[in-house]
Amino acid sequence: MSKKSIALLMLLIIAPVLIYLLWPSDEARIKKLFREGAKAVEARKVEEVMSKVSYNFSDEHGLSYITLKQAVERALREMSGVQVEYDIRKISVKDDKATAEIDLRVIATYGKDTGYVVGDAAKPAHLTFSLEKERTKWLVTRVEGLRVEF
Repeated sequence: MSKKSIALLMLLIIAPVLIYLLWPSDEARIKKLFREGAKAVEARKVEEVMSKVSYNFSDEHGLSYITLKQAVERALREMSGVQVEYDIRKISVKDDKATAEIDLRVIATYGKDTGYVVGDAAKPAHLTFSLEKERTKWLVTRVEGLRVEF
């Protein structure tokens, strides 16, 4: 065997192992989705926030993707100084579906008042997010437990 053949054979053996080890897990991708989503809310970037939400979104209050987008646009336009604090309590992945339980606090200035929009100092809001993998990307399809106060 020539040196080129040996090098090619080693590459063919090592490449799949490296890809497997370096490819992010589904749990890591979901954590990244929430990290980027929180930053997008703090930056008040509606399109970035909505890029984390599936077009098939629906929730317990009857919100769809379009009505959620309108609500997010209105809320972020009226608020300033948004700070998002979250703690991922549990992520469960099964095939192309996942759930994430998250404790959340959102502090913002609304008009001249600053306070908690979601959760409070004593107790964060406990939310359950349902996610689905669409192509290679995880997206939020449902949120349970969200009550926003202005």
